[in-house]
Amino acid sequence: MKFKVDRATLLKALAHVQSVVEKRNTIPILANVLISVREGRLTLTATDMEIAIVEDVAATVSRNGSCTAPAATLYEIVRKLPEGAEVELDHPGGDAQLALRAGRYATSLVVLPTDDFPSMTAGTLPSRFTLAANLLRGLIERTRFAISTEETRYYLNGIYIHAADSDGIKMLRAVATDGHRLARVEMDLPEGAGTMPGVIIPRKTIAELHKLLDETSGGVDIALSDTRIQFQAGPITLTSKLIDGTFPEYERVIPRDNDKILRVGKKDFSDAVARVAAISSERSRPVKLSLARDLLVLSAASPEQGTATEELDGERVRYDHGPLEIGFQARYLNDITDQIHEQVEFRFSDGSAPTVVQDAKDPSALYVLMPMRV
Repeated sequence: MKFKVDRATLLKALAHVQSVVEKRNTIPILANVLISVREGRLTLTATDMEIAIVEDVAATVSRNGSCTAPAATLYEIVRKLPEGAEVELDHPGGDAQLALRAGRYATSLVVLPTDDFPSMTAGTLPSRFTLAANLLRGLIERTRFAISTEETRYYLNGIYIHAADSDGIKMLRAVATDGHRLARVEMDLPEGAGTMPGVIIPRKTIAELHKLLDETSGGVDIALSDTRIQFQAGPITLTSKLIDGTFPEYERVIPRDNDKILRVGKKDFSDAVARVAAISSERSRPVKLSLARDLLVLSAASPEQGTATEELDGERVRYDHGPLEIGFQARYLNDITDQIHEQVEFRFSDGSAPTVVQDAKDPSALYVLMPMRV
């Protein structure tokens, strides 16, 4: 195998694939990237046995072939090469080391047999559809903060994607919950997605996909079965196993009869939460919301630091029900309000029941937040 490639092109591809590689693992080959050249194309592949990323880039090929090399080391070397450099990689085959040259710089890397590199074939993926990259990014960004990190409840360690019926309209819905808050975002069902199974996409896959979508425009081709999912965005293909579990019946925890409505400006509210929460270093300490007609008082207390309050009233607050007091964890409030553009709508039942939160002008996203004792 021998080829030349522009340093910037190689660096960008290595940045994508090496992030999948686990920094600590007991299987040496999983620390390596598979480098293959065929017919003028360079293909880089990395996997941790749960996720695989494959990226094709253009290269000037002198000799076809393949080898594996340490992903993190190769990435660091290429990253530190001067801009505009042309990188030459040469592997004569067998156990010989991989030679890398760029200008007057030269190094060689120990390789492992390509036969040891695991193949993560996707198999048959019967459900196929295409989503615009910005729409897929929106589904992820507005739900991923609610993914659980509690490993014992592994079926909550991802985003549940499925086809759903909303008032007689077919929708594609993304849901995440950690038991304290729930995020549900929906959009029109894409053509071809009507027969898709409900699947739980793992947290790490979501993180890798989100990074790729930041650099992607146009459409993303999605194919899935009940055990695997594949995303293709331009020259990059991301394949992942799915979480083998049953997502809870989330609709049962969404309140339907919360009739006490508070509308407040997103920036006014989130800034006030941040200011009163600053009194305590404990992330789990609640912020209390005290409501009266067109008046919202936020307060927090800390035995070590003291107390803080802030009032919001006038044009910034709309509330026309009786007095109500309720408490929420400050971080959870901010996670949800970060997803809202201008005006937050809270729908309460009482001070101890789950609260529904939405963007007052965008019903496509719905959030449920459990209160805390105050």
